[in-house]
This record gives sequence, C-alpha cells and structure tokens, in this order.
Amino acid sequence: MKVMLVGATGLVGGHVLRQLLDDPRCDAVIAPTRRALKTTDAALLNPVVDFAQLPAGADWWAVDAVICALGTTIKQAGSQEAFARVDHDFPLAVARLARAHGAHAFALNSAMGADPGSRIFYNQVKGRLEQDLRALGYPSLTLVRPGLIGGERAERRTGEHLASVVLGVLGPVLPRAWRINPAGNIAAALVEAALVPTPGVRIVGSADLAER
Repeated sequence: MKVMLVGATGLVGGHVLRQLLDDPRCDAVIAPTRRALKTTDAALLNPVVDFAQLPAGADWWAVDAVICALGTTIKQAGSQEAFARVDHDFPLAVARLARAHGAHAFALNSAMGADPGSRIFYNQVKGRLEQDLRALGYPSLTLVRPGLIGGERAERRTGEHLASVVLGVLGPVLPRAWRINPAGNIAAALVEAALVPTPGVRIVGSADLAER
C-alpha cells in the first residue's frame, strides 16, 4: 500500500513514520511537510509544501490511505484562528485532495472530548474536523481519540508535562480511559487503521490506547 502521512514532524507523527517504514505491508510513504525531514529512506517521498497553498495537481496525492497527525496548540499557534487553521483547515484540505485522487481510507489523530458543540474551543475544533471528514465519503474513516499523550516532544509543554507526572503515579489505580496514552500506541492504531481499513466510521478511544 501507499500511505500519505501529514504531521510527520510531531511526536505521534514521528512514531507513525517509523512504523510505516518498518512495515512490509507499506510500499511507499508520502510525507508532505513544511520543512524537510531528517529521515531518509528509499520508500519515503518528502515533498516540502505550504499547507495553506497545497499543490492540487501533484501526482503524489494518489495514495491508498491517509494518516493525519497534524496539530498544534493555541499557545504555539498564537491565536484561536491560527490554531483552527492548523487543526481543522489544513487536515480537511489534505483529506479532500487525497479523496479526489482515489484515497479510500483516512485515519485521524483527534482528541478525547472532540465535539463540535463543546464549549472548549480545542475540543470544538477537533469535533468540527471529525464532522467535516465524515461528509467526504471515505469508505473507511478511523477517528483515534487519545487523552494525555505520553512521550518526549521536541518542545516542552509545561501543563502536559505536569499532568504526565501525576498520571504516571496514579496510572495503576485509574480507569483505563484516564491513563497516559503512549505516542507509540496511538501511532500503532493509526497505522493499523490505514493498512487494514475497516469499512465505515470507527472510533478508537483513550482506553484502547492506554498504558498496560
């Protein structure tokens, strides 16, 4: 299979990239990014793009499946508007173009609590993206909704770090849905959804991604 990965430079996306390149079921990985990846592999094509002006006519849109791990935080983006562009508009644009070129499966790294009607802006944006993806008619759509993501990020997120420390201590006595979700587990769920697509819409929740 040929799989497109967007968000390859992030924590979860980095795990997805490594897992795809190591998986014999995947013949090629197309990973468009804003800056060139340090990873090189014979099976990897890494077009450098501007997500605000994607090249609709590029031949590399012709893939079997798409994995989207693209995302930021409101603090990093600088405003709610900029955050919505990265976490809603860009993934939706990728999904539309890939679907138009024949992609039949889409796997999204979303968030626990994603809901277009949420009063929390972050969850609202995630929910709107899920809603809009459903309307594109992908034969297989998998919505992976992790809680707190475990792993070492390139940039430190103070609140996330503190929560990780607390949940790391309390993990064994917490319900599975509230435990840390290791980035590798999230990536594995996304990769499996792309390489073995399930017909219809499927939701993978935090409890399915939790530390054992």
